[in-house]
Amino acid sequence: MTLALGDISLDVVEGEFLAVVGPSGCGKSTFLQIVADLIAPSAGRVTRDGQAVNAPPESMVYLFQQYTKSLFPWRTVIDNVAFAVEHKAGMSRDKAREHSRRYLDMVGLAESALRYPWQLSGGMQQRVAIARALAAQPRVLLMDEPFSSVDALTRLGLHSLILDLWQKQRFTVLLVTHDVDEAVFLADRVAVLSVLPSTIVRCIPTRLPRPRDSIATRELPHFLELRHQLLEMLLGRTPIA
Repeated sequence: MTLALGDISLDVVEGEFLAVVGPSGCGKSTFLQIVADLIAPSAGRVTRDGQAVNAPPESMVYLFQQYTKSLFPWRTVIDNVAFAVEHKAGMSRDKAREHSRRYLDMVGLAESALRYPWQLSGGMQQRVAIARALAAQPRVLLMDEPFSSVDALTRLGLHSLILDLWQKQRFTVLLVTHDVDEAVFLADRVAVLSVLPSTIVRCIPTRLPRPRDSIATRELPHFLELRHQLLEMLLGRTPIA
């Protein structure tokens, strides 16, 4: 049996946007699934507000990489979003839809409410997935490479969208990504995982001004410096294990 994760200790501050990067196959998604209590660690524990997490918390939402598999093709867009809340006590179907319209409007899809996922582009489908995640009103949003399956320009638009929503609502975000530019652009801090068995070898504050601009922020000398530093580590030019 291969040990995916070694000794990992990481504190995430409430309202923080933290990104995790590491070499391919280092256990980034495994780490995120343990945080969500989707899989149990062989040792150690995850705590939130000082209490052990022993079941997937209702206030924690997981945004998957493969958005096409996370949406229900037989449900309209608005009913896909409503799925996040329709199980709650006292939430009728009409109330769930009314609640969901607000989040569809936030992601710019109000006019597509009655369409089906298969009638939308990849970027629009991912916006539906984001709307559904936010409709649950999470305290913590876990994101497992959620932008990796869309084209570069769509990805930039989704970056700006998620930052805008995060800055308005200030939920906590833990993002796993293989994209260094994405990590630096979005996050307050970037944690770097080593090769297997993975440990966190660096946790680097980005200290880039907010709000961040898709073009101007990426042209800042400090952005380029952080990007260079992380790429050096991930390409093995600077040892990370």
